[in-house]
Amino acid sequence: MLRLKHLGAVALAAAWLGLASAPPTFAQQPAPPAKLNILVIMADDIGYWNVSAYNRGMMGYRTPNIDRIANEGAIFTDYYGQQSCTAGRSAFITGQSPMRTGLLKVGLPGAKEGLSDKDPTLAELLKPLGYATGQYGKNHLGDRNEFLPTVHGFDEFFGNLYHLNAEDEPEHPDYPKNPAFKARFGPRGVLKCVATATDTPGDDPRFGPWGKQKCEDTGPLTKKRMETIDEDFLKASIDFIDRANRDKQPFFVWFNPSRMHIWTRLKPESQGKTGLGIYPDGMVEHDGHVGQLLKTLDDLGIANNTIVIYTTDNGAETFTWPDGGTTPFRGEKNTNWEGSYRVPALVRWPGLVQPRTEINDIFSAEDWVQTLMAAAGEPDIAAKLLQGYRAGTKSFKVHLDGYDQRDLLAGKGTGKRREFFYWTDDGNFAGLRYDQYKAVFMEQAAHGLEVWMKPLVPLRAPKLFNLRSDPFERSEQEAGDYVRWFIEHIFVLVPAQAIVAQHLATFQEFPPRQRPGSFSIDQAMEMLMKQESGD
Repeated sequence: MLRLKHLGAVALAAAWLGLASAPPTFAQQPAPPAKLNILVIMADDIGYWNVSAYNRGMMGYRTPNIDRIANEGAIFTDYYGQQSCTAGRSAFITGQSPMRTGLLKVGLPGAKEGLSDKDPTLAELLKPLGYATGQYGKNHLGDRNEFLPTVHGFDEFFGNLYHLNAEDEPEHPDYPKNPAFKARFGPRGVLKCVATATDTPGDDPRFGPWGKQKCEDTGPLTKKRMETIDEDFLKASIDFIDRANRDKQPFFVWFNPSRMHIWTRLKPESQGKTGLGIYPDGMVEHDGHVGQLLKTLDDLGIANNTIVIYTTDNGAETFTWPDGGTTPFRGEKNTNWEGSYRVPALVRWPGLVQPRTEINDIFSAEDWVQTLMAAAGEPDIAAKLLQGYRAGTKSFKVHLDGYDQRDLLAGKGTGKRREFFYWTDDGNFAGLRYDQYKAVFMEQAAHGLEVWMKPLVPLRAPKLFNLRSDPFERSEQEAGDYVRWFIEHIFVLVPAQAIVAQHLATFQEFPPRQRPGSFSIDQAMEMLMKQESGD
């Protein structure tokens, strides 16, 4: 059992609460025509306020195609991603807390952390139900061959493996000219992979055994290629949808464009479109790509049989403005504040979600696995995974951290989720939301680039916020009577005790899969000491 020091911090928090190649042939596994297709569009670092369905035109440009999803479906006000890219993507595709999978820290080239084969993905769970599965665009769940999507349930993958500013490092004039340096430390290129029935022979000296997949490196994601890479991912996504539809097979497509992560590089035709700067221009271009996907569904006559989800991985990175996102919430990406976790989210679900629905209940990325699996015909996936569940040729035994939220989406009552746990990228427990209240146990007081350098600081007593009356967490800094309000509301911690205790108890049988990555020297020194001691 993996024992991590950050679980001790969680225990302290709980104590305080107590105290107060050729594409695959889809037709091989025909499925009933009634199954819904699933299209998930997960953009990158897009701020809550950068979609006009949220800002209502305040920012001077419109995103009509993204807004269309809300107009024909639902918009979420209290939707939670995670604090950074890897965590947000893993939460969605596994339905588990990133603390449980260990996928909390942004993945860098060559990092040993990645998606474990013991943790099922939504794609792996959908495959036995007859779905064709394709992933296009940014993955960011590990760059070793064992972590690639096509050995985790996807029939096809065409995409990149990192954030954009890691991809363009080799083009920097100060980057070492020695080819050996790039071969050892540089990023992989854009990969095109297909799943196979048998292992591909041979090992890559840096990235390990290939496993049951064949991959082609299509070349580096250069600054020039970044201008149009999303168009390449879009074309591949549309082609996959078209082939699956021709073969009358339901599909799950996960489209992960590079927009709007830094640094934004636009083709000449997209530059200056809004007259408002590079980020608005990029958003308008990105909205056009969403429109092409929606048009594809319309043209194929499958819009009424396809669930469409639009969201992003984490909160806005505001310190890189004007090439950065915008959020009304306090803080930004990689902090403990709402601005780090609260993201835009929209869903169009024909037959379930009524047009122009507004959802104010708590919803998180982890909820989609159970919700979508139920829609696909497996409503008891969470209970079955707890006992042990076979999906295809693999068996899994895991604890899902989400809920089946179909009743909420259908307007049949309140949502099942009453809580959200704020885990930092270092694996520390920073806060808890319980209904409208939020308790902050660690805070990031730094701003800008320093949020990536300075640690979150544990508090001797938690800060409290009412996220209904104070959604932007300003009362503690600006309200003259916050002290009195705080003292009079310590009672709100009492009902949260059971929620925290219940969550922590699940780690006894289902502990963290791996230690989160680190940007500091601590893990390197620990590894060196183990080597010297012979452990």
